[in-house]
Amino acid sequence: MPVLDPAFLKTPIAHRALHDASKGIYENCRSAIIAAIEHGYAIEIDLQLSLDGRAMVFHDDTLDRLTDKRGDVSDYTSAELSRIKVGSGQDVIEPLEDILHLIDGRVPLLIELKDQSRQLSQTDGRLEQATIEALSLYQGTVAVMSFNPHMIATMAKLSSDLPLGLTTGSFMDPSWGIDAERIAHLSQITDFDAERYSFVSHFALELRAPCIQTLKEQGTAIFTWTIRSPEAEAVAMQTVDNITFEGYLAAHP
Repeated sequence: MPVLDPAFLKTPIAHRALHDASKGIYENCRSAIIAAIEHGYAIEIDLQLSLDGRAMVFHDDTLDRLTDKRGDVSDYTSAELSRIKVGSGQDVIEPLEDILHLIDGRVPLLIELKDQSRQLSQTDGRLEQATIEALSLYQGTVAVMSFNPHMIATMAKLSSDLPLGLTTGSFMDPSWGIDAERIAHLSQITDFDAERYSFVSHFALELRAPCIQTLKEQGTAIFTWTIRSPEAEAVAMQTVDNITFEGYLAAHP
């Protein structure tokens, strides 16, 4: 099993980078990444696949919430996405390669692969392959996770040395739109491969789940999402190895 860099166990992880929309610094954007680096935080970013098969740094399946465009990210080419401004700031949606060049190994990077099928089922592997290709020359500390265990299983086949993990929770939010049987399966984290995966990142309000305790006892690193206050951080750190946070400045150990 690839070893998770110790920096991931001691450096708080800025959720979608250190964003603050009130200051024109938007999630997953260059300005938020620079802010996180300046504060010495690890960074979590999300990847969506463009129409022409490039890994783009953006969270939502659609452009509607954060841009003045409409429709799925996957309906636009990387060149088109790179011209779309995010929020009211000057940042645009960027390809993973550009963000890797910006970070340049200065802080740990946690990458989440987003599932454009919205079903957490088997994918065509294109985002996984694009991610591996972008990371091939990157020398910094990095790990990859996803809510979709099929995507992480594909990543494991494509790379023997990349630290991998699962993003987890109870999946009870109706917006997931997946059936009850699939929810029951995913919520028990039975797809975790202890011989290959290094960590899970679990929903902060469900850290007492028995499956999390079992993984912890087995030596699995436990992260949590998303912490939004120093008080919540203090509670979470009684259970987890590290937090993903937003909306405040997390404490450095």
